[in-house]
Amino acid sequence: MSALLESLAQGFAGDAAGRATLEAVLREGLPKPRSEAWKYTSLRALERRVFAPASGADVDAALLAGIDGPRLVFVNGVYSAALSHIDALPAGVTFSASMADAVVVPAHPDAVFAGINAAMARSGATLRIAAGTHVAAPLYLMFVGASAAQDQAWHLRHAIAVGEGASARVVEHHIASGEYAHLSTSSATVTLARGAQLAHLCVQDDAAGATRFARTDARVHDDARYARLDLELGGGLSRHEFGCALLGAGASVQGDGVLLGAGRRHLDTRLNIDHAVGDTRCDLTWRGLAADRSRAVLHGGILIRAGADGSNAALSTKNLLLSAQAEIDAQPVLEIHADEVQAAHGATVGGLDPTALFYLRSRGLPEEDARRLLTTAFCRAVLPRADATLRPIAEAALDRALARTLGDA
Repeated sequence: MSALLESLAQGFAGDAAGRATLEAVLREGLPKPRSEAWKYTSLRALERRVFAPASGADVDAALLAGIDGPRLVFVNGVYSAALSHIDALPAGVTFSASMADAVVVPAHPDAVFAGINAAMARSGATLRIAAGTHVAAPLYLMFVGASAAQDQAWHLRHAIAVGEGASARVVEHHIASGEYAHLSTSSATVTLARGAQLAHLCVQDDAAGATRFARTDARVHDDARYARLDLELGGGLSRHEFGCALLGAGASVQGDGVLLGAGRRHLDTRLNIDHAVGDTRCDLTWRGLAADRSRAVLHGGILIRAGADGSNAALSTKNLLLSAQAEIDAQPVLEIHADEVQAAHGATVGGLDPTALFYLRSRGLPEEDARRLLTTAFCRAVLPRADATLRPIAEAALDRALARTLGDA
């Protein structure tokens, strides 16, 4: 057994079912080097590390300045009632720090961290929007990593459910207070009932030494619309597996994102969209950037099942390399088992356009400023597609990260 899994198992405090899940994970061990799903993400260095169970921490409330709406706050995986604001919720909204129902763990050795989470999670966030309820102001899920005497590990399980004909906006923000090298796992279920709408912004801006394994499973029913924007901006090793099943006619998902690599950061995102029935739509637009010795990985999988006629699927991923030592791996995968569909995917990897760079320099911009301007515009290209209320939040977070990456901080 690896030192990593042995240390994580030390914090187990669950029931018999959880123990069985944990023992199965420990028997299987970490994904093997030849695993296709982990082909571009090595765990060799991580498997030798050890983590203590999370114990929370104190952080300055000023870190959350400007977030005045309803919010749930977790610090080093522990719910903070003092920092949370859930007293004045809109009618029809249930917002609590209570663990979601048990999740179904894929019976596959590559799902080791989903298994760890299923066995170990004892807390999380639950958000439920009642049928017909419309919540205009964003609801915040805040996850703060803070410095501690030793590296810690925590495991959280979340659920977001939007009822029939309801709508809401959610901001999920992972931020750093100081430097740390903790590990976290999370699993989230997102359910949209008939005609529901959810705009979901997820900002991952952890400390440079942090490790994060996240899994999101979304289920979108008839005429419901899920619009999601992921900004992967921080951390040392971050992997997010996003699966979305389109289960009813008229269901749609818009899944956009930015992978911002710098230093030795490793970012891995896996998209798996399942058109289970016909007349469903997915539209995925991603930008990847890798500087220094970083690595960005994007797997974009789209499955159109037999009988899912009328489906419309599109994936576009464009990637920018700013260093000869950086690496970007883009894997668009389109699997079609129906006839009457529209489907397209595309992936590009390259450097800055020399023609555009020459044009800006010919207008008097120094080369460094021209490069910064083009790089910023490249990354911000997905933001106009975001929900209008959430867009300023996304712009501010991305601009701060770009300033760090491009040496403008």
